[in-house]
Amino acid sequence: MLGRQDISAMLARLSFRQLLLAGFVFIALLLSATSLHTLLTLERLAKHSRTVARQAVKLTEDTQRLDERTVAMERSARQYLVLDDTVFRTMFFTAWQEAQTSLKALTLAIPNLPAQQVAEWNTQSELAWKILQESKPSNNNKLSALIKPNKPSTTSTNQQALYQVFIRLPEINNQLALASKREIERRNDLSLADLERQRHLLMSLLVGAMILAILLALSFGMWLSRPLAQIEAVIERLGENKFDKTIDVSGPADLRKLGQQLEWLRLRLADLEADKARFLRHISHELKTPLAALREGVALLEDEVVGTLSHQQRDIARILRQNTASLQTQIEDLLRYNAAAFDAHQLHLSPVNPTYLLHTVIDDQRLQWQSRGLQVDLIEAPGHVGSILADAEKLGISLANLLANAIRFSPLDGTIRFMIDTINNQLCIDCIDQGPGVATSDAARIFDPFYQGIRQASGARSGNGIGLSIVEEYIVAHGGKIRLLQTNTGAHFRIELPYEH
Repeated sequence: MLGRQDISAMLARLSFRQLLLAGFVFIALLLSATSLHTLLTLERLAKHSRTVARQAVKLTEDTQRLDERTVAMERSARQYLVLDDTVFRTMFFTAWQEAQTSLKALTLAIPNLPAQQVAEWNTQSELAWKILQESKPSNNNKLSALIKPNKPSTTSTNQQALYQVFIRLPEINNQLALASKREIERRNDLSLADLERQRHLLMSLLVGAMILAILLALSFGMWLSRPLAQIEAVIERLGENKFDKTIDVSGPADLRKLGQQLEWLRLRLADLEADKARFLRHISHELKTPLAALREGVALLEDEVVGTLSHQQRDIARILRQNTASLQTQIEDLLRYNAAAFDAHQLHLSPVNPTYLLHTVIDDQRLQWQSRGLQVDLIEAPGHVGSILADAEKLGISLANLLANAIRFSPLDGTIRFMIDTINNQLCIDCIDQGPGVATSDAARIFDPFYQGIRQASGARSGNGIGLSIVEEYIVAHGGKIRLLQTNTGAHFRIELPYEH
């Protein structure tokens, strides 16, 4: 017999489409076999019912024929005794033979027919035939009966004997008819009992087949959907630039082959990501050296080391200084994002009080938000918000980036609100500002690195688009998520962190 491993190995060699087709065919065959068995059973029951009905009709006909032939026997016998015509005796014999045929048919059809009544019927009918054979009535006998009325004649004696016989035969016929009726009822009861048994059997088969079909469908569905769920999770991980886990898809042959292709793709993407990070690090460091030389040269020009500058030359030097400073800032931001993407996978977890951490972040940027006349409120939900196991430095950087983003986009004299609460065993931190908000077209890509939305802060230097990306890197590394919630005005970001990571 095949073991579970052999069956699994055999199924693994089949493709997803073959297994799906085999599952549907197997379930269809199961239901078809059950339906065919039900049809054959119903046909057999119908045939049995027709047989029982024919037997009942036959028994009724034999019983009625026996009764009719008995009446004909009595009529022929009486006519023979009165009219002295052998034709009537012949008619009696014919009716007697037909009655015996009906009686034999009843005896064969009814195994438990009372043997005593059958024997008595045969005895009484034979007695009647014997009386008719011995009776030879003539006109002399009738005349003697008229002359000597006190002396009973032979005919009168035979009539009396026949009278007794034909009183008993109908009684026996009634008993046989009752036995025939009981036999019909017994057969009907057996047929109904068989029908009821078959009904319960068919019901059990149908219910069992349906349950088995459902279980098989669920089993096939779960067994076939598991690799699809694995592939879906793998694609999601690849889309999130998570290349650390090896891809191993189980299931049918074609899905395992697809898993191997995804593993090749993971390795290829991991190499490309490493090459990109390495390229960015190298190009950033390579640019810092000539950039430092440019800044130093601009500083020498502005200090008039090489001679006095004209007004136009000073404007040119100022433009050079501003752009070199902007370029240096962008290079440093690029290095900072690469460092953040790397550090996100190296967490130093410890108990962190989120309320205290947020107070610290707000105080560290007090000069920035006070210089714009802003007000920063921290609202803690009623009840105790417990400490969370997290990397305090990286969580603090995430909150600081959210606050810096809100300060940058908030209007003068506006308000920024932070709210802390515990929802479904998760720490929720909301950051709400009164700025222009995020455009609907930008919502899907707001956390992408280096992405600039169409709504920018008026009067502020254009950002580099990595602040929110770093926030997402650190929050996802903690097993949480950050979302942009819909609001009528301003931007509303929510951080959700599990208490047990």
